[in-house]
Amino acid sequence: MQYLIAAIGKMRPSAERDLLNTYSARIRPPLQIIELEEKRNLSPSELKTREGELLLAAIPSGAKIIALDERGKSITSRELATRLGEWKDEGVRETIFLIGGADGLDESVRKKAHMVISFGAMTWPHMMVRAMMAEQLYRAETILSGHPYHRD
Repeated sequence: MQYLIAAIGKMRPSAERDLLNTYSARIRPPLQIIELEEKRNLSPSELKTREGELLLAAIPSGAKIIALDERGKSITSRELATRLGEWKDEGVRETIFLIGGADGLDESVRKKAHMVISFGAMTWPHMMVRAMMAEQLYRAETILSGHPYHRD
């Protein structure tokens, strides 16, 4: 299965980008990153709506959608791996993870998602969330293959 992360904002050289690249390279096929941004000066509500439109437009046809949102459900790494394994067994070819901008995800994105998950109640920097998601995808692959990387 191909994994994609579509996120608002462009990553600049940083420790977070290095970490994202490290885990992205370990995933097969390699994780694809889609960076989106709106450069117009819009009000916060207009910007959130526009970012939602950009994210929704990035979704490949037939892909499963997982939105990352602070109001989402906290799940374990094993639960994520199980869900991804089920989708893979069902013939799903692509799963896309959507990460909003500084003001979060537009409700239209949350409604379209097959799952809305959270990395917990804390707020995380958006650039770090990309690296964290890449690590979780690598972890899911190791769980599904029986590799000892993950320990319960």
